[in-house]
Amino acid sequence: MTSAAIAGFLLGGTLIIAIGAQNAFILRQGLKREHVFVLCFICALADALLIAAGVAGLGTLIKREPFLLTFITAGGALFLFGYGALAFRRAVFPSALQTGDGGPIALRAAIATVLAFTFLNPHVYLDTVLLLGGLSARYEGADRVAYAAGACIASFTWFFSLGYGARLLSPVFARPSSWRVLDSIIGVIMWALAVRLLWELL
Repeated sequence: MTSAAIAGFLLGGTLIIAIGAQNAFILRQGLKREHVFVLCFICALADALLIAAGVAGLGTLIKREPFLLTFITAGGALFLFGYGALAFRRAVFPSALQTGDGGPIALRAAIATVLAFTFLNPHVYLDTVLLLGGLSARYEGADRVAYAAGACIASFTWFFSLGYGARLLSPVFARPSSWRVLDSIIGVIMWALAVRLLWELL
C-alpha cells in the first residue's frame, strides 16, 4: 500500500505542478490574500473527485464519447481567451492597479472563475481521469485506494502550498509595476493555452 500511495503522490504531483490557468489564478489570489483557503480547497477537492472518478472507471466512458472532450476543449478555449483579455486590460490600464492588487473580487465570482478554470480545461480530464485513472488499473483492492489517496494528497499539498506560499512574494508585489508584469504573464499563459486547445481541435 505504501509504494502505491507514493506512486500516486509522485505522479499526481508531477501532473499538477505546471504553469497553467488554474495555478496562475491561485497564485494571484494568494498574493492578494483573497479567499485563499476556499479556492485552494475547491481546486484540491475537484482534483480528488476527478481522480476518484477516473479510478472508478469514468476514463473509459470519456474515451468512448470523444465529443465530450471536443465540447470541453472549445468552451475552455473561449473562456481562456476572455480571461486573458481581462488580464491584459489590468496590465495596460493603470487605473486597475491603483491599489497594487487589481481590485478585490467577490467570493462568488472567485469561485465561479476557479470552477471554470478547473472543469473547462480538457487536460484536467486527460490527467486525472484518463491518465491517473488508467494507471490505477495496475493496482487492486487496497493498493488502488492507496494510489488514489496518494494522488489526492498531492493535489491538496500543491494547491495550499501555492496559495499560502505566495504570501512570501508580497514585498515584491507591493509595487503596481510588479502586478503589471504578473498580469501580462498571466495573459500570455491564458492565450497560449487557448491557442493550444484550439490547435488540438484541428
